[in-house]
Amino acid sequence: MNGIARNALRLKNLVTPVVKFNAGRVQQQHSALFGTLQASKSLVPSTTSLPASGLLSNKNHRHPCACVSCRFNHNKAEKELVEFLAEEIVAEKKALNLKTIPTEFEGFNVSLDGAEVTLTKKLDNESVIISFNINHTVDTDEEPEVDPRDDQPDIGEMKSKPNFNIDVKRGKQTLAFSCSFNSQPGATGASDEFNDIYGIDEISLYEGEHSEKVYAVGGEIIDGYLYDLLMNYLEEKGISNEFAEKLIELSTSYEHTAYIGLLEGLSKFTSK
Repeated sequence: MNGIARNALRLKNLVTPVVKFNAGRVQQQHSALFGTLQASKSLVPSTTSLPASGLLSNKNHRHPCACVSCRFNHNKAEKELVEFLAEEIVAEKKALNLKTIPTEFEGFNVSLDGAEVTLTKKLDNESVIISFNINHTVDTDEEPEVDPRDDQPDIGEMKSKPNFNIDVKRGKQTLAFSCSFNSQPGATGASDEFNDIYGIDEISLYEGEHSEKVYAVGGEIIDGYLYDLLMNYLEEKGISNEFAEKLIELSTSYEHTAYIGLLEGLSKFTSK
């Protein structure tokens, strides 16, 4: 035991009774202790690896997570995560309906860029472009009735129903529709008899590039008959109820594929 440690132990034994029986003198005894330690510091060789301040403060201590037990816990958590991901990836691949995303879909060319999906079709003098993002688009097919006593309740089929944009381009002009899937058929400005599974949320017409200056009108406030005519117009472009149902299937498969890719990337990340 070096001189500093012995002095500290001896001084601790001297100071402790004072702290216990006369708290008002703690500060004075602390000052005396500090002075003694400062004096002891000058006796320590300059090559020593033990700083004198280490006896009074723990500011040089490592973060608790640097201890062996914490490192063990972290490694254990990562191991459990990797093991779970291996099983989850296998299960998700078995449940995947569409193994590969097609490059052509209902007459549209398919372009994928991360979470972005673009469908393009060229007609005689115009182009029809449908675009959507698969992020945060998954919900159950219908509200499930869950029994709280059931350990593995049936929550229904998970489907991706993204909001999507339709741009009909002619020359420099673009007729733009913002659309979304209805929570229930017919829940739009259209007549109830049509039972559309998607609806028009917004319409705009502009030249060149779109900007915030472009006027747009909500689908729920335009004339009902005009709304029905616009839906017929889109149907003639190939965007019918049947097309919308297949679009849900395409989006669901791609979102599922992207989810599996995320799991595989997470497994590789944690395996390192």
